[in-house]
Amino acid sequence: MRQLTRAAVIAAAYTALVFIFEFASFGPIQFRVAEALTLLPMVYPEAVAGIYVGALLANVLGGVGPWDIFGGSLVSLLAAFITYRFRHHRIIPYASPIVLNAFLVSAYLHFIFDVPYWFLVLTIGLGQAAVVLILGVPFLRLVRKYQDRFL
Repeated sequence: MRQLTRAAVIAAAYTALVFIFEFASFGPIQFRVAEALTLLPMVYPEAVAGIYVGALLANVLGGVGPWDIFGGSLVSLLAAFITYRFRHHRIIPYASPIVLNAFLVSAYLHFIFDVPYWFLVLTIGLGQAAVVLILGVPFLRLVRKYQDRFL
């Protein structure tokens, strides 16, 4: 029950952060603050489901369309799974949400916004890297330090 609750809280937090920072969460240039949560599978396996459900809800409500709803949510699921699977590796869990979003999300945003693919790889990748490394890493350290006190 604790894991289910934690997954639900992560999903709700992801969705809420997307809409609190909606101006930067969608489009060809993104700084999706909610992506800081994508490192949580390194601590909590149930975060994989939480990230997926949060991304799915955010993308359904975000209005970019079916490609973002299905494609973006599946990219988040894949990145969260890889982060969990390689949680003891020094680079892969941090790189997976950055690289997968940069290359895969850019692939469909290229068609939605009619923006050059490599420009999107650059902008999405830089936004992801900033969020994951500047916000996500310190957040992960905090969670690890106090994980016994969280849900």
